[in-house]
Amino acid sequence: LEVAHSPSGIFLSQRKYTLDLLTETGMLGCKPADTPLEPNTHLKGQEGDPVDKGSYQRLVGRLIYLSHTRPDITFVVSMVSQYMHDPHSTHLEAVYRILRYLKSAPGRGILFSKHGHWRVDCFTDVEWAGCPDDRRSTSGYCTFMGGNLISWRSKKQSVVARSSAEAEFRAMAHGICELLWVRGLLQDLGLPTDPPMRLYCDNKSAISIVHNPVQHDRTKHIEIDRHFIKKKMEAGVICIPFVQSGSQLADIFTKGLGFKIFSPIVNKLGMSNIYA
Repeated sequence: LEVAHSPSGIFLSQRKYTLDLLTETGMLGCKPADTPLEPNTHLKGQEGDPVDKGSYQRLVGRLIYLSHTRPDITFVVSMVSQYMHDPHSTHLEAVYRILRYLKSAPGRGILFSKHGHWRVDCFTDVEWAGCPDDRRSTSGYCTFMGGNLISWRSKKQSVVARSSAEAEFRAMAHGICELLWVRGLLQDLGLPTDPPMRLYCDNKSAISIVHNPVQHDRTKHIEIDRHFIKKKMEAGVICIPFVQSGSQLADIFTKGLGFKIFSPIVNKLGMSNIYA
């Protein structure tokens, strides 16, 4: 990890690690790509010709480590990691696409700067039944403290969701657990927080179900998550404001996006390239 101090704040990156990775894979002179994944791309198992398992695992493992400072590749790295037990040519092509994207800005990283507050916010989103192999949904969230990105995650849900609301509630529950952990950490450090913590969601149906005290038949299968979320909201720990889909920062952790959508989200996450 490389840490650079400047009047703008503290910049965290892995520039040398990225350049070494591109050199070792012979991709240092490749044509750069604007995004790490083509829009609406969904990988499938056993698609294409088999490739060397050991080489694929080593390469993906290095990308997993790189995603510690590159949230912009988190989703696609999570996707290619699912095929480490049986990689094929289409999966390897997706990995090379990530390397081409890294070539476009090897020094990109996260900037931590002062924003004048200690507010804790979280954006959650989900792609319902997005995996073509098992139709499980992909949850994603990103957490900000004081306006700076401090944690993020992209993970396929453990069970198949029977509705988009069910998938959304699971994603919201994961986001709340992360907010509670951050709050506990700040309390242990003696740092203030500005309550309530905000959990941004772009699904109006899910938000309305949380606020509705009536138990409907169609929400029985999500009753546990619904009560967990409602309890934290009534206690004043969190609030759930609606966010427009165009301002949903967690989109980058659930699906492949076009450059016009992808690039503004990367900037809003606080990612920059001081080496440009």
